[in-house]
Amino acid sequence: MKDTFGRTINYLRISVTDRCNLRCRYCMPASGVKLLRHEDILSFEEIAEVTRAAAGMGVTKVRITGGEPLVRHGIIQLVEALAQIEGILDLAMTTNATLLPKYAQALADAGLHRVNISLDTIDPAGYKHLTRGGDLQAALAGIEAAQRAGLTPIKLNCVTDEDGGPGEALIEFGRARGIEVRAIRRMDFGIGSFSVVEGGSGGDCPRCNRLRLSSDGRVRPCLFSDISFSVRELGLAEALGRAVLNKPQAGGPCEHNWMHGIGG
Repeated sequence: MKDTFGRTINYLRISVTDRCNLRCRYCMPASGVKLLRHEDILSFEEIAEVTRAAAGMGVTKVRITGGEPLVRHGIIQLVEALAQIEGILDLAMTTNATLLPKYAQALADAGLHRVNISLDTIDPAGYKHLTRGGDLQAALAGIEAAQRAGLTPIKLNCVTDEDGGPGEALIEFGRARGIEVRAIRRMDFGIGSFSVVEGGSGGDCPRCNRLRLSSDGRVRPCLFSDISFSVRELGLAEALGRAVLNKPQAGGPCEHNWMHGIGG
């Protein structure tokens, strides 16, 4: 698929839930959020149907996100279904890793290729503060479980302030384990503030190859845009096609996005 600016669109990020077992300060407001109703969330069958349609239109890369995707009941069955779709060459997941000790091997057996892990610090007190109560040891155990299961190469996503970078302790932690640490500058949807991910491709508008499917079934052509198209209202091909045709040249301010619900 080509958008109107000549970019090849071959990457679909799928948010399977707006729920998470952490409450990271940069991702979710302190007051919490109004969660989607159960009936508004796409079923696994619907997600698989969208992915098949996207694969038929040229998508080869899929990433499962959230919220925290591993809190979605039955997530192993979804991974297995997506892994069997013809044309999908790269199937990955972004997770906070705290549930990977339970699920890593099953995910690998189901066909997941690799994981990106959100980890901003390896200081226990700092982690607890940033996640509003999270347990660092659970995340570290999850990283070990992912390595044992072969969900590699693992990449650590570290959200940083505008002028900062990953702490030396985190960089050394990754280096000692052969894990790449990537810096993601803190974003502001309201003013459209974002930057290119250090060590990744996110935020690089001229090269963007992504569509996003939210857990309530809306295809979004850009993280920093309020434009979206419902697969339930328009049908699969129409929603995907409109998203490609309406993909903006670059991101900008938007009013209705929170990271917990769109998956980054």
